[in-house]
Amino acid sequence: MHPPLDWLSRLISMMTVRGQLEIRCSYGAPWEVAYDDANAGEIPYHVILSGKAILESPEPGKGQQLSAGDIVMFPHGSRHVLHDGSGIAPAPAHHRSDLNLTFSENTGTGDRLDMLCGRFILAPPHDRFIRDYLPTRLVVRTSSQNHSSQSETSTQLAGLLALMRAESNISNLGGHAMLNALSAALFTLTLRMASESNEAPIGLLALVGHPRLAPALTAMFSNPSHSWTLPELAGLCNMSRATLVRHFQEKVGRSASDLLTGIRMALAANELKKLNASTEVIAEAVGYQSLAAFRRAFSQHMNMTPGEWRRLSHPKVD
Repeated sequence: MHPPLDWLSRLISMMTVRGQLEIRCSYGAPWEVAYDDANAGEIPYHVILSGKAILESPEPGKGQQLSAGDIVMFPHGSRHVLHDGSGIAPAPAHHRSDLNLTFSENTGTGDRLDMLCGRFILAPPHDRFIRDYLPTRLVVRTSSQNHSSQSETSTQLAGLLALMRAESNISNLGGHAMLNALSAALFTLTLRMASESNEAPIGLLALVGHPRLAPALTAMFSNPSHSWTLPELAGLCNMSRATLVRHFQEKVGRSASDLLTGIRMALAANELKKLNASTEVIAEAVGYQSLAAFRRAFSQHMNMTPGEWRRLSHPKVD
């Protein structure tokens, strides 16, 4: 018998998330690093180990200061720039490759920065799910949590960052695999901590701060094949249908029905990769009694038919 899973565990289990730690930056001011829009399915991230940085991205507003212990990730792969804030043109950085990691260094003599840079990689359609339900930019601060539940996660995250820092300092056998495994764990812990923040941005993570909505969220992730109705979900939360609709729109920016469809399509896409699973069985498993209704929903959500998705996943399949 499998133990019950919380919604975040179910979300992560739906996806194939790989972590890839690429560069450790060691700079003295003045310095600057710029990133173009990432490839589809790639989520760039940065971890400030020591020092400070100014983050500039396309979102309106002033640059955001990052400090030691801060983690920033870009679920939409948006272009961005990090710099020291001095306004002085930096000298070019040079790179050197170690056994497991690339190091980027400069000749600046000002305030020092130590930073890890990498990316999380998600296979489609899970990259789309993340874009739909996470903000364009997510900043988590491990050193600014005050409540006990948050400080526990903060301690875990700080421990993970310490492991990443230590592993990137040495050229151990298997170090590359270790850094990438730690990087993948960083994805889940960062989402967990962001969900616990009082400043969780609009999207799926914002629902966690509203425990009255938890029964609806848990129900949809735990049993997506059920034909959930809004009155039924509202009843689980002991609120009216109108209140449920309003909370989802305010906190997620999408309806509960949209979320349920997204969960179903992500699961269906996973199952369609299995050649021995029939489309009819998959349709029923994700809550569609009619194959035509499933094909219609899948095509609208994925911009291709289930058969086209299966062939794309297995190019040699006729």
